[in-house]
Amino acid sequence: MSSTDNPSPHEASILHSWEQNADAWAHTVRDGHIESRRLVTDRAIIEAVLDGHPGSVMDLGCGEGWLVRALADHGIKALGVDAIPELIARASEAGGEFHVTSYDDIITGRWQRRVDTVVCNFALLGKDSVDKLVAALPSLLARGGRLIVQTVHPLVASREQVYEDGWRQESWSGFGRAFPAPAPWYFRTLASWIALFANSGWHVREMREPLHPATGQPASVIFVLQRR
Repeated sequence: MSSTDNPSPHEASILHSWEQNADAWAHTVRDGHIESRRLVTDRAIIEAVLDGHPGSVMDLGCGEGWLVRALADHGIKALGVDAIPELIARASEAGGEFHVTSYDDIITGRWQRRVDTVVCNFALLGKDSVDKLVAALPSLLARGGRLIVQTVHPLVASREQVYEDGWRQESWSGFGRAFPAPAPWYFRTLASWIALFANSGWHVREMREPLHPATGQPASVIFVLQRR
């Protein structure tokens, strides 16, 4: 995540909130406190990446770096980038290649590194910043490369709220630790996600909806994309 020209108050506060929550997030992920990740979504994103047989992968918004290490266990050369220095420090301590890199670095071309697959695993949180980032991501991909996005499933995440695009607040309920700062994120309907990709020149090759084994409901949605 990063700043954009004249960002909204929500956009501007995303980085600040994650800077404050970095320590709690790292412990939460490594201690396995998020049930849906432990039971479903971590495995689902690994399988989506492996199915493409990539030689190199970039985890964009890598957090504390678990996915880079998991892919390395499968023999894949992976690197992680994130805008939060504390998260990159945690990731680097555990081993692997990690860099402090913002959305703006990618959008403006300051960060240049080509890979076979770019993964955004629950990392596309803003509105305008994400719109610009998704349009800029082809610059990171080798010819024929894939973009894989895993995010909350809109139909499940909407809960009792109106099913329409808009800013939401992360409550951190059930995450196992105290998080010091609320974290805003932009909710998109399924149609809005598909429109975002289409308008940015992406073709949705596949859409997966991994199911939670207890509830039978989608734990997430995964988009596998290539340039048109």
